[in-house]
Amino acid sequence: MAPTHQTAVDLAPAQLAAWRGMLRAQAELLRGLDAELTSAHGLALRSYEVLLHLTDAPRQRLRMSDLSHSVLLSASGISRLVDRLERDGFVRRERCGEDGRGYWAVLTTRGEAKFSEARTTHLAGVRRLFLRHFTDDDLTRLAGYWERVAPGAAEPVEPVADEGDGA
Repeated sequence: MAPTHQTAVDLAPAQLAAWRGMLRAQAELLRGLDAELTSAHGLALRSYEVLLHLTDAPRQRLRMSDLSHSVLLSASGISRLVDRLERDGFVRRERCGEDGRGYWAVLTTRGEAKFSEARTTHLAGVRRLFLRHFTDDDLTRLAGYWERVAPGAAEPVEPVADEGDGA
């Protein structure tokens, strides 16, 4: 049998448990939330997330690059996702007026309705699958831990002001 001693490249048992636990919990939560949204509304979790960011954005639109950062997808990944959402009538693209090179992703009335329809299901899933396991103090501490790892992770993503807002 191979030796079981810890080397400098190994993680201590508590470190490994914390890391694996975070990865497994995240994967399980995302699978569960995705399955519920897909089953109840025909809307994948990533698509819901795009609609959420657009709903919260000024004038319900974001530059494609900002949207990509918000949902943690590559430029090509967000482009493919927005293509699907466009085909479904939930989002439309508009050319950015100032530079003419970029595009806005804009929430449509149909996308707003789909988001509103799916929101109750999503929030119920977040409460049942995640939040119910923690006290308010636990959640405050947890948000603080995420801030240590990735400053700004627990805060909403602020979009770049668009030229039509006078900002």
